Amino acid sequence: MLLAGDVGGTKTVLAQYEKSTEGLERVRERLYPSADYASLDEIVADFLSDQSVPLEAACFGVAGPVIDGRCYTTNLPWTIDERSLAATTGVGRVKLLNDLQAMALGLLRLGPEEWADLNPDAEPATGNRAVLAAGTGLGEAILYWDGMNYHPVATEGGHTDFAPNDALEDGLLAYLREKLGGHVSYERILSGPGIANIYAYLRDSGHAPESPELAAALADTDDPAREISRCAMERGDALARASLRVFARIYGAEAGNLVLKCLARGGVLIGGGIAPKILAALTDGEFMEGFCAKGRFAGFMRTVPVRVALNPSTGLLGAADYAARCLL
Repeated sequence: MLLAGDVGGTKTVLAQYEKSTEGLERVRERLYPSADYASLDEIVADFLSDQSVPLEAACFGVAGPVIDGRCYTTNLPWTIDERSLAATTGVGRVKLLNDLQAMALGLLRLGPEEWADLNPDAEPATGNRAVLAAGTGLGEAILYWDGMNYHPVATEGGHTDFAPNDALEDGLLAYLREKLGGHVSYERILSGPGIANIYAYLRDSGHAPESPELAAALADTDDPAREISRCAMERGDALARASLRVFARIYGAEAGNLVLKCLARGGVLIGGGIAPKILAALTDGEFMEGFCAKGRFAGFMRTVPVRVALNPSTGLLGAADYAARCLL
């Protein structure tokens, strides 16, 4: 029996898997609002409180850099430690992975029906792959191809400097620099809070009028990105739609940046909770325009496969996969 966890700033999902000769079978799963708990250990203890079957290994994908078996989470006031979790679970084999490392492993397990293609001109090739996932934050990883197998490499690329590509994005950078008091990373734009930041910038700069209905909804929600996306996708709200177009173009540009940095001939894999919910906004051309706008490398970019994962459980799948490897 294996324990797998996908630990994010908004929610933590834990699941037990049973390893058999046929693969991994999920036995049970539970979602916890992360901010309601003081630590991951507290959540794990609750999850295991009514279990009598001993665990053999555990792996957790956590949103933040993992150094020497410890992670100070970026979007939560937690310190997560492998030794502490080993004591909580009673398991000797406990591993922390960066959440995008775990997700990258999970993405490799998906079937053809669990993907949506964004690049109709792609030319499939073997090689490194770039992995991005916008959710509460922006995660990035690299799947390094050694000629036989893929190996997930963690990064903190979501915290690199945002680079605008036109006058509108110049204004967005200046707006957020003043709002945030300095450094503006891609995560400040390519995330749930980032969608709200884009919307606020377009509203405050007079790009389009704000509808009274959406203004009222935003004043009464703790998830403005959800309301903005819903109004864009379901009601065609002009300001909300413009926000998603800017988001999609910048998402494409940053995906292209990661492709060039690791020469990801094998393509781009997009996970996270946002992309499947706004798939129509990602397929209308803005994403690929931003992706391909790489000057002398534009021709190369047009050949790179870009796919969106439709399965929301890839982080858990990857953590379970790694836990199973610990038994080998």
